[in-house]
Amino acid sequence: MSAEPGSDSTRPFAAFEWMLASRYLRARRREGFISVIAGFSFLGIMLGVATLIVVMSVMNGFREELLSKIVGVNGHIFVQPIEQPLTDYAAVAQRIAGVEGVTLAVPLVEGQALASASQSGNNGGALVRGVREQDITRIPFIANTIREGTLAGFDEKGGIAIGRRLAEFLGVRVGDTVTIISPRGSATPMGVAPRIKAYPVVAVFEIGMSEFDGSFVYMPMQEAQAFFNRDGDVSLIEVFLRNADDVDAARDRIDAAAGRPIMMSDWRQRNRTFFSALEVERNVMFLILTLIVLVAALNIISGLIMLVKDKSEDIAILRTMGATRGAVMRVFLITGASIGIVGTIAGFFLGLLITLNVERIRAFMSWLTNTNLFPAELYFLSRLPAVIEPGEVVTVVTMAIVLSLIATLYPSWRAARLDPVEALRYG
Repeated sequence: MSAEPGSDSTRPFAAFEWMLASRYLRARRREGFISVIAGFSFLGIMLGVATLIVVMSVMNGFREELLSKIVGVNGHIFVQPIEQPLTDYAAVAQRIAGVEGVTLAVPLVEGQALASASQSGNNGGALVRGVREQDITRIPFIANTIREGTLAGFDEKGGIAIGRRLAEFLGVRVGDTVTIISPRGSATPMGVAPRIKAYPVVAVFEIGMSEFDGSFVYMPMQEAQAFFNRDGDVSLIEVFLRNADDVDAARDRIDAAAGRPIMMSDWRQRNRTFFSALEVERNVMFLILTLIVLVAALNIISGLIMLVKDKSEDIAILRTMGATRGAVMRVFLITGASIGIVGTIAGFFLGLLITLNVERIRAFMSWLTNTNLFPAELYFLSRLPAVIEPGEVVTVVTMAIVLSLIATLYPSWRAARLDPVEALRYG
């Protein structure tokens, strides 16, 4: 070098500072304990960053998958009648379907019933939905998830389409008969008698959400109106939008297009508690897992303080040779920051690798332990989803690097404050 290590002409972060920092990172036998602390700090930051990326991605995927299925099957806006029944549902649905931003308006007859199968003797609760063939074939999460049978001729066949989990529970397949029982049947002199009618299964669908696959039963509109004593009217009209977040902008246009008194609600109101709970859980998990990175950063502090104590004689020699306080501080700053930055980069790649293969890992762990690690009955979904949000990944990486840099400041400042005489006596 053309200048002395401590001369004013030596620029910050010069080559000799990097050389010293790299030597301090390579532990010798008597510095083995310091190396162990540095290794645990590296592992802690790597695992903390990777865990944050994986958990946040899984929770993003969980929310997105649930949201897409809930609004994909149930619609975005729900139009219900006021003052008089929706006997003019066909005309109202047609007018609403022509509103800008609306992709589909589906009149529905809804009712709770009991589904029973004579083949197995099993029975369970079902949400029966009466829908027209022209509408059910346009609902992607139904029409595109048919596993058995077909929806062709749905109105004429007079049969029902049921979820796969319900079909498995009842022990039925396409062509078998399912008996639907409703407590609200015909009025007799002895009171209201339950209505019981058997329907052939014409299709079995699998949405991928256990709550829907285990309870939904679709039947032709006219059959549902007769079964639930609807006098030519429907329960509501479900409106599907091009963008689920445009409900506020679409409300006024739908109200004007309806041409009659209506009451509207949307998917946010119906699922507010559920999605609010998911958001709270997501934020809490982020805070908890951030503590892993924070603990690893604290390990960097303890490791560097011990390194400063061990290298006090080296600091005295550097200061005697003319090294400035800034140069000494930068040496230890580079040493500590290297652990945090390299650990963060390693955690970033490890997190992405696990996230991209999370479903394969879940399946392997389930096979290895012979247990179901993601039961659909508990988590609603049949697979473990993961969606990587670039903004969140950048936040996690930035946070880990900043915490690592902050952790190096005090030990580096302490090293820089030692003068040659004190450093020799300290050593």
